[in-house]
Amino acid sequence: MINIQPQYLPLADLLAKRLFRIPEYQRAYSWGRHQREDLFNDIQRTHGKGDEATHFMAAVVGLRREKQRLGTDDYYVVEVVDGQQRLTTLIILLKTIELGLDKSDKAQSKLSGELADLLVKTEANELLLLQTNHDSSHYFADFLRGGKFVPPNVAKTVADKEILAAIAECKSFTDQWKKRNGHLLSLAALLKNRLFFLLHEIDDEKAVYTVFEVLNSRGLIVSWMDRLKSILMGAAFELKDVNQAGIIAELHNIWRDIYSVIGLRQGLNTEALRFAATLRAARQQNKPFSEEDSVEQLRANAVNAKSIIETARWLLNVTRACDEVAADVRANAVARISQARLLAVAIRLRDDLTTAEQEGLLARWEKVTFRIYGMLSNDARTRVGEYIRLAWQVVNGKQPVAKIDPQIRVIGFWFPVEDAIKALQGTDCYTGWENELRYMLFRYEEHLAQEQNQRFSNEQWERIWTASAADSIEHIFPQKAASEKNKHRLGNLVLLPPRLNSQLQDRPPEEKMEPYRKTGLFIAGEVAEMIERQGWHEKAMIEREQKILDWARIEWND
Repeated sequence: MINIQPQYLPLADLLAKRLFRIPEYQRAYSWGRHQREDLFNDIQRTHGKGDEATHFMAAVVGLRREKQRLGTDDYYVVEVVDGQQRLTTLIILLKTIELGLDKSDKAQSKLSGELADLLVKTEANELLLLQTNHDSSHYFADFLRGGKFVPPNVAKTVADKEILAAIAECKSFTDQWKKRNGHLLSLAALLKNRLFFLLHEIDDEKAVYTVFEVLNSRGLIVSWMDRLKSILMGAAFELKDVNQAGIIAELHNIWRDIYSVIGLRQGLNTEALRFAATLRAARQQNKPFSEEDSVEQLRANAVNAKSIIETARWLLNVTRACDEVAADVRANAVARISQARLLAVAIRLRDDLTTAEQEGLLARWEKVTFRIYGMLSNDARTRVGEYIRLAWQVVNGKQPVAKIDPQIRVIGFWFPVEDAIKALQGTDCYTGWENELRYMLFRYEEHLAQEQNQRFSNEQWERIWTASAADSIEHIFPQKAASEKNKHRLGNLVLLPPRLNSQLQDRPPEEKMEPYRKTGLFIAGEVAEMIERQGWHEKAMIEREQKILDWARIEWND
């Protein structure tokens, strides 16, 4: 029987004589603005209730590892299994307090030194109180050690972006507190002494996952992906007559890789979990499983050592395929609908297909999908079952390309290209259609490059894709001067690098010709030639619109 004695501790006691690590097989930092604002509001409300008020923050579940001596003091190393998001944010907040204290004031200078010693153990070569995972850019470590940080928009991954956003928001919170109260002593005292945690510090890894499941059944807020990991790890610890240590080590490695991928992109964990279960189901489905049903589905498959590892590896493969679809600007622009993304993921999971075969199927998928959801603007209720069933067949039926390609065509049968062309002719192709427009004009740029036997490669497109679609869409005839009938029609729209777009927006078309040419974009150069040749008016807009639609009729026809 496991004997666990949870401790109810204020933050100061929780952090005392402990060094926290977030192992690589745990998820990266994933809190967003909403969760951080909730934390700040909890602190503000506690402050408003008076000096005696306390606030229970959360449970922290940790695996106690080795004891480490620093100087003359002993510290326990604790691997955080649950509670890392809140703990990480509070430690960032403590650092911003340290940086914001007035060192010329005796009391504040003393507190600054205490916080500095708490957060960074200088007697152990600047060992951090908390060592995060997946921190390849070292943003968290650099901030704790030297107070260095950069704006969130420089981050390349979601995890890094949220760490930097947390630093910026914690700094803003402490700045506001200082303005209202004159100093940060009261904030530090509140955090250290009036925020309480229920610490489950356990030295048996098997027991850690047992506690995690018990807390989850009693209302612990945890993602379904994390719960699945806990279930699989718990099942592995129950195995008998196998190399349990080897299986646990392999699971740790698999979950490290899963969380490394998930940390790159927002929302990937939810979709990967649902897609993995839907494609792994015993029979084809008409809609994707919910997160809760996905956990139950995958849990039911993991009944022995082999199937536990296979389930985790399958989830890793699906997570990677989801990330590949999300990272592909072409696929990502087309697949705003979940069931469409599922089919693209299923195709990418077929490792028995050659690269050429995969690319051919994805090209067919793109033609059909952009017609249905892009050009004709159908919503997520359209053809759900057809996409889901075909995705399942692609993975489980192991059908050859010769059978998959016609089935993709069948999905698009009732959405002919002529209907799609009519839907775009003479209509508003801007309002609510910015992402689809950017993608269509990107493809048109490829076409113009091929016509001129030029290699399609322009650094301007990287800027266009990283900006919001609306920031790159240029109205050739300015919106303020154009008629309602013509200003948003396809012929009057072009893509430019974001900064240039904002500079030119109100100029007359004749003044835009040279800047268009200097972009190096074929699509902008074509417009410049038309303006120079005939000016810019309704006739020119209709002519350009017709040219683009004539090309689109061929490009998205089966």
